[in-house]
This record gives sequence, C-alpha cells and structure tokens, in this order.
Amino acid sequence: MPEALVVGAGIVGSACAYRLAEAGLRVLVLEKEATFAQGSTGKSAAGVRVQFSEPLNILLSYHSILEYQKIPEAGYRAIGYLFLVPQGLAGVQEEALATQRALGVPVAKLSLAEAQAHVPFREEGLAYATFGPMDGVIDPHGVTAYYLREARRLGAEVRFSEPLLSARRGKGVWRVRTPKGEWEAPFLLLCTGAWTGEVGRRLGMHLPVYPVRRMVFATAPAPFPHAFPLTIDLATGFYLRSEGPRLLLGRSNPAEPPGFREGMDWEWLGPTLEAGLSRFPFLEGLALDRRASWWGYYEVTPDQNPILGFVEEGLLVAAGFSGHGVQQAAMVGRLMAEEVVHGQAQSLDIRPFRLDRFREGRFLKEQGIV
Repeated sequence: MPEALVVGAGIVGSACAYRLAEAGLRVLVLEKEATFAQGSTGKSAAGVRVQFSEPLNILLSYHSILEYQKIPEAGYRAIGYLFLVPQGLAGVQEEALATQRALGVPVAKLSLAEAQAHVPFREEGLAYATFGPMDGVIDPHGVTAYYLREARRLGAEVRFSEPLLSARRGKGVWRVRTPKGEWEAPFLLLCTGAWTGEVGRRLGMHLPVYPVRRMVFATAPAPFPHAFPLTIDLATGFYLRSEGPRLLLGRSNPAEPPGFREGMDWEWLGPTLEAGLSRFPFLEGLALDRRASWWGYYEVTPDQNPILGFVEEGLLVAAGFSGHGVQQAAMVGRLMAEEVVHGQAQSLDIRPFRLDRFREGRFLKEQGIV
C-alpha cells in the first residue's frame, strides 16, 4: 500500500512526488491525462521571477529558481524580468523592492533611461523600472519529466489516464476510487491545478480554486534582432518577451469569468494590442502568428495566492498558484514533503498560504500579480 497518493502530474505534483519519495515514502501518482504536464504546466509562458511583494512568494520563487539552475533539463535562461512602474504605483513598488532586498534576492531599481537599454518603450506616466537579473524562463516539460523520472527511480509509481472519482477518509487512510480501481494511503495530496475546486467537490469539501482562461499571443518571426526580457507594463498588465525570433505577448482579461472555457479568445487580441502599442510602438510593424498562439488556465484563489499544506487530517493541497505554479513548484515540493514527514513545513513558514485564511476572512494582498 502506498503511503502517499499524489493527484496530478503537472510540475507541482511531480515535484511533490519526487520529494516525498526522496524522504523514503512509498508514493503513487494518479494523473487523469494520458501523460504528464497536460494542464497549466504545459500551457505556461514559462517565466520564473522573484519580483513579488509577499515575502513567502518571493522566497518560494527564489529557492525554486536556485534549484532550476542546477537541473539541466530545466533549460533555465536568465533573461530577466523588467517591470515598468507607473507613477501611481511608485510607492507600492518601492515597498516591494525593500522587501525583496531585505530577503536578499537580487532586484535592481533602474531609471527609465537605463531600462530603455533592455527594450524600447514610451516613458509617459512611468516613474522608474525594476529588473531582476536572476528572473527568466525555464522548460516546464523538461522539469516535470525530470521530477517524475527521479520519483520513479526512488520507487514511486505513476499511473496515467486514472482520474480521481471520489475519496473518503476512514480508519486512518484515504480511500480513493478511480475508473480502474481503488487505492488507499494515509496521506492524499491534491496538486490538481485549475481542477482543484472540482476535485474538492468529489471529496465533499469546498476548495476555493477556480479556472480562468488566459491567452498567449505569438508574433511571426520578427524582422529585427531582439533579446527582450520578460517586460511588464504595470499600468496595464501587458507583457512581452522574446522567444527565439518571435515575441510572446499577453494581458490578463479582468472581465474573464471563472470556468472551463476553451479555445482562443480572439476578441481579446484587440484590447491586448491596444495596451501594448500605447507603451511599445515598435509592435505596430509585427505580424501575429495565430497558429503559434495558445491558451491555458490560471488556477485562481480569492486572493490570487496558493493554498499550501494540510487542510484536514491526512489531506494536503498544493494548488491555486494563480499563474505562479511553474515559478514555485520546486520549493513547494520540498515543503509538502516536510509537511508529511514532520507534520508541518520546516524550511519556510507557510502559514500565510494555509486554507484557514479564507475560512477566517483573511486575504493576502500580493501586488505582483500579472
């Protein structure tokens, strides 16, 4: 009998499975899809950054990036994140910058002239910029494959095309039913991303994690040389970055309602480009490649921060990252293993991200949501 059932073989579930197996537990991973990284992991824009305002978000990302740097399969590239800070957010961003520096992560404050060396932009309405030199991108598929391979090497079993249908706690174990049979284990860990709310209902409980569709638009290969960092105009939420000869660009739609809507929302392309052109006029000459564009789900909580750790006896959740799961998965895997082995996380204090905050009406105010 396994000691820990991990539901979900995205990057978070795979990292958790690896660290649980490394801690000596017998681990079984259940994944509803035919292979790994088919949900939000595989649709991620692949960015990793330390530029957050909440200390726990900063540290989760920082320690994860340090781990990705050591994994060849991660394909880590330190292209940097450049935040263009409007005058109205100058004070808030100064506070975030002070928190980042107090925690020892590398982030620099740039003048607008210095920021122009990274990417050309209109300066109207901006106060300054910040740049994270260790921020960058990774290969989410490569990292997930690495974690699953290492978990298997340590004895974990991974079963695909086996969704969780129901689960109940009794006599000290969780009994999980799938279309292919039943499994029992003392610990059940949900790493189910945008589907966590639905999985919670199958367990008879409310987990406030909701799917929200997001678009990533890709240009055709650009006719000029560029190597732009992941650049975010905080005034509008518009972002862009280089990907080979293309640019990837996007902007979260605040009016997009939660739900499993599928397909590209081409009507959102107009508002996205309008925001982008107002700050980056050079985009006007670029053609969009519809076939290279894609969509995926954010897994969003009421305060856009994750739920981590035990939620009831033997049941843990690592979900609701609101677009930051790839960035933080490595450290989350270590912390969830500590939760199981020691009864609570040891390396970081994850109390701010426990489910109890919603039950008690406490909401975090992370300023670095894109």
